[in-house]
Amino acid sequence: MNIKKAIITAAGRNQRTLPLQSLVDRDGLQKTALAIIIDEVVKAGVEEICVVVHPGDQAAYGGAAGSSTRLHFVEQESPLGYGHAIACARDFCQGQPFLLLVGDHLYLSRESKSCAQQLVEVAAAEACSVSAVQATHESKLPYYGAVSGRLVAANQRLYEVENVLEKPTPTEAEQRLIVPGLRAGHYLCFFGMHVLTATVMEFLTELVKLSQGMGGVHLTAALARLAGRERYLAYELRGRRYDIGVKYGLLIAQLALALDGDDRDEVLSGIIELLAVRGK
Repeated sequence: MNIKKAIITAAGRNQRTLPLQSLVDRDGLQKTALAIIIDEVVKAGVEEICVVVHPGDQAAYGGAAGSSTRLHFVEQESPLGYGHAIACARDFCQGQPFLLLVGDHLYLSRESKSCAQQLVEVAAAEACSVSAVQATHESKLPYYGAVSGRLVAANQRLYEVENVLEKPTPTEAEQRLIVPGLRAGHYLCFFGMHVLTATVMEFLTELVKLSQGMGGVHLTAALARLAGRERYLAYELRGRRYDIGVKYGLLIAQLALALDGDDRDEVLSGIIELLAVRGK
């Protein structure tokens, strides 16, 4: 499977301004969150990127993207959910598999390959849809979709997906999403990054038609159907996601970038100084 297209969703009501925020990346360069996400995508070998935006936001996003010439823009004219936003990019995908990222998450790899590159390589090798997941404490379940599945013997972090739930309660998760080997109270929650086949886009298009604009369309509904139609895997990446849309999320993401970069010692010194002043 050859993944040369990517979709970044950025049209959500509470998400629109987040990818436009400026941070300092690991190399000490000031960039917008969108530009950092685009760097992540390009490292994975993607050639074309579609950003799904709210009507009227294209100019702001074009400026925030930097000098990238790989960009296309699609407007989500009605706020009908995450799944609907993805379906808006159907013509862009042209029946090809695609890498999907959200515009309010930043990613830090724990190895030389970027998180997106890790995911794309696994999807290409397995020739199927693969969702990145991260073991997440049950207190964070209101923010994420989650999966359960059986471990694939050939890879200790790769799972054959059996169940998919959208923002489950702890009770639902305990009943349907237990994965052997995870710490108690932890579940495999979505990382904000997927490689998906054209089948998912077909399902989303059908769900949009069925909703008739009466309610939100969730990606998890399409993924639950996918698990019953074709091989679908979840993969624990060597990395972490940082949701810049939650309280202090942008601050924590900036600290993570800084502590992973060339200016780590300077940043640590600054933090120690702040803590010392606070302790007086």
